Amino acid sequence: MKVSMSKFSLNSFSLEGKVAIVTGANQGLGMAYALAFAKAGADLYVPHFTDDIEDIRSLIEQEGRRVEFIKGDLTDRDYVQKVVEGCIECYGKIDILVNNAGASFFADFLDYPDSAWQKIIDINLNSVYYLSHEVAKKMVERKSGKIINIGSALSFTADKRCPPYAAAKHAILGLTKAFANELGEYNIQTNAICPGFLATDVNKELRADKAFYDKITNRIPAGRWGELFDIMGAAVFLASSASNYINGTFINIDGGFTTTL
Repeated sequence: MKVSMSKFSLNSFSLEGKVAIVTGANQGLGMAYALAFAKAGADLYVPHFTDDIEDIRSLIEQEGRRVEFIKGDLTDRDYVQKVVEGCIECYGKIDILVNNAGASFFADFLDYPDSAWQKIIDINLNSVYYLSHEVAKKMVERKSGKIINIGSALSFTADKRCPPYAAAKHAILGLTKAFANELGEYNIQTNAICPGFLATDVNKELRADKAFYDKITNRIPAGRWGELFDIMGAAVFLASSASNYINGTFINIDGGFTTTL
């Protein structure tokens, strides 16, 4: 028993020498995951859809780490293949994949357009499957890897006016378990992070709605909306060897939101 415990070291949380793909890391939550990895020693490869990449480039390079970018649409299967091939060409391997990129569209349910349903399912669910499937092939070759899917508070409940988002985020947890079951024998762990309500630029308008803000805040036992730094530690943990025996589960980072009525 003593020998077993002696194997533990805080170095288990280090990502030194690791290579991480973080989709959509040029903004929002993805930027926080990518910066956390850089602080822990990893180099980054960032698939992005919009052109705003200079902030995350600067943040990662300030940590003395390398970052490379590839622009495109993750719902395009050819682009997905280019992401994997590009990372291998740049770094020679893929140690970590974070499926962060996503989108939402709000509309009244009875008038919800089919095109929006398909678009949201494609980016929030289908692209996660296809990119993970291709990355997993590279990880299997090295018999090592970490896949981190991004769920949501809406992985456990549902809000009005965004049925495909709730459906996709519920499905992400099932997909996480499926990946864990399929890939665990190759020393590849798949887990999910489920952020709650975070005070980010994306939801600035929501937070400006006092009635909505108070409704959400009153349901959070922590008594506040989360900050980006609140999600960074869990991401490093799930990407590191400290979590090697954790597979097919999820971490809620919501201040207790999903524990309340």
